[in-house]
Amino acid sequence: MAAQYYPRVVDRELRQRLTSAGAVLIEGPKACGKTETARQIARSEVRFDVDASARALASASPETLFAQETPILFDEWQMVPELWNLVRREVDYRSPQRGQFLLTGSATPSDNPRRHSGAGRIATLRMRPMSLFETGHSTGAVSLQKLFDGETPASLEVAMKLPQLIERIVIGGWPTLLDADARDAQRWLRDYLTNLVEVDVQSLDGRRHPANVRRLLSALGRNVGTQVSVQSLARDVGGADGPIDRQTVDSYLKTLNRLMVIEDVPAWSPHMRSSTPLRKAATRFMVDPSLGVAALGVGADQLLQDLNATGYHFEALVVRDLRVYAQSLDGELSHWRDNNGHEVDIIVTLADGRWGAIEVKLSPGSVDEAAASLLRFADKVDTRRIGPPAFLGVITTRTAAYRRHDGVLVMPIACLGP
Repeated sequence: MAAQYYPRVVDRELRQRLTSAGAVLIEGPKACGKTETARQIARSEVRFDVDASARALASASPETLFAQETPILFDEWQMVPELWNLVRREVDYRSPQRGQFLLTGSATPSDNPRRHSGAGRIATLRMRPMSLFETGHSTGAVSLQKLFDGETPASLEVAMKLPQLIERIVIGGWPTLLDADARDAQRWLRDYLTNLVEVDVQSLDGRRHPANVRRLLSALGRNVGTQVSVQSLARDVGGADGPIDRQTVDSYLKTLNRLMVIEDVPAWSPHMRSSTPLRKAATRFMVDPSLGVAALGVGADQLLQDLNATGYHFEALVVRDLRVYAQSLDGELSHWRDNNGHEVDIIVTLADGRWGAIEVKLSPGSVDEAAASLLRFADKVDTRRIGPPAFLGVITTRTAAYRRHDGVLVMPIACLGP
């Protein structure tokens, strides 16, 4: 594990939330760096995952847990669900100052009618594995913030070649793998998925069949970046024995969502000039591209030999990074597709209504096609009602960052940043 702390984009978000709420919940998949990020601010710490006595104190003597220097970090709080109401009560009555408590969790507890919503007391911050900018593999010369401010990106061609980029897809953005090579990362990720299937999923719902969950993960890896239906996933999981029950697949997906290892991109439904119906299915992604690759059991060599499939995993990499950057701007990701098959990979929408559209292409040779598609799309949008796009852009691999004569931006992923 890397000894030093690598700054995260959410560091600034965390400080902002601590000035407006008594407690902040940092949630995200296991091993994405939540605890280390919280430790940069916390002055004391309680680890419920390894300290049985701390878990017992939550019931026997909760006041002891709070008799420490603040901010107090409660790590893996979901192992002691009653802590939520204890923290809320502490914020309400005993420690009304801002920024008193930090909670980290890698699973969303099941709904409990006795658990207060926490609104106004506990702010929520989502973390994901590290972006290329955070791991030092992107220069950050093309700022998403500046794109929305109307600035034209300009950057020389980046040095990262396709084999290096594919290696980053295989390794992923896990802090513990910052210094690992692809082979070591593959072993770690196999263990990660095994623990996910055999321990984490079962702890949330012990009725899950591990072999079925593993096949579902493989099916999601094969269908990353697509709007594959639950029925298709049920057929993939069932295999030669026929599809498993759709409701069972639905429940598996909900469990994986609660563990925050899958994160779909919802459909965008703007006002359009055309009467062509829009598709409403979400695009399926895992929280990090390395999970889809690991679930399929493939490595860098196989991805280099099948660039068509690699294009989908590259899109997963772009989605991960854009989620990190957009969140810091109070933005969200969606996708667009109509019934004629015309689609746009990513729409980034900010809370103030500004939006930008992005196509993702592994090959720089596909930029012309992608730019033409974006321009056709922009012509279909009723900009009188939702405003014009702040930018139209194509994210690709090795090229320079520049604005084309038609106004479409070209941006290599290794130049992108917040």
